Amino acid sequence: MNNFSWPVRVYYEDTDAGGVVFYANHLKFFERARTEMLRAMGYEQDELIANEGIIFVVRSVQVDYLSPARFNELLQVTAKLSLAKKTSLIFEQTITRGDEVLCKGNIRIACLDAHTMRPKAIPETLFKHLEQTIHEH
Repeated sequence: MNNFSWPVRVYYEDTDAGGVVFYANHLKFFERARTEMLRAMGYEQDELIANEGIIFVVRSVQVDYLSPARFNELLQVTAKLSLAKKTSLIFEQTITRGDEVLCKGNIRIACLDAHTMRPKAIPETLFKHLEQTIHEH
């Protein structure tokens, strides 16, 4: 599960005037992969809000754009959890086309109380599940 991959098709709306994926849309693709990784683990973000009172928010982003993606291409977006702390996570993510890496990112995610927007510990069951993924191959 820790090398999770999600397919993303590039739609016309994802591209800029130059016909390539607009730089900020890479962040949307990363978001989809992280969300689908959680879903594959059995966790829905709306249920985490309703049942646990937590939300995950992006704290910081470091992205390297290596090569452009274009309209109608099928990409793979990976999400690999590299660090799990009680109130934060770090994901290493890539966007590839075939064997070519187009974009790499390190995304720091904070866990917040959905009402106060203050840091809150990741629920123990989820935290253990996340920690296990780090040790998988």
